[in-house]
Amino acid sequence: MQNKPQVALSSNPFDIFVVGARKGFHIATHNLMPNVVMAYVIAEMLNLLGVMGFIGKVFAPVMGLFGLPGEAITVLLTAWLSSSAGTGVAVSLLAKGVLTGIDITILAPAIFLMGSQLQYMGRLLGVSDVPKKYWPLLMLTSVINAVIAMLVMRLIA
Repeated sequence: MQNKPQVALSSNPFDIFVVGARKGFHIATHNLMPNVVMAYVIAEMLNLLGVMGFIGKVFAPVMGLFGLPGEAITVLLTAWLSSSAGTGVAVSLLAKGVLTGIDITILAPAIFLMGSQLQYMGRLLGVSDVPKKYWPLLMLTSVINAVIAMLVMRLIA
């Protein structure tokens, strides 16, 4: 069995900052960016295939409750899978003029309140031995919190 080399911990604030910055850069480039790029590409494909327009028409009544265009549902659905993917779709729709800054303001709390639900369910609830019968209720709680946040943000924005 090989021993891993021990890294000397420095109390120098500059060294601590550099180590933290390297870790942050690693997380950004290996975890966040792939999700954002993937979401951006999917949003582009949906747009090119005309699916985004169809989704917008179908979900316009529901998303209209929050003062949002129907296409905004794609932000919420992708955010449910990954917060960074939801952010990528939101940026894509903002760049196309489908969403405005106010729309993003309404969506932002929802992205993070219900973001990455599928990823976290197995990682957190499975490890903590939460019975699976409670998982849907926990997911629903996050979605309800996101809906409330979007309603509040609509009033404020």
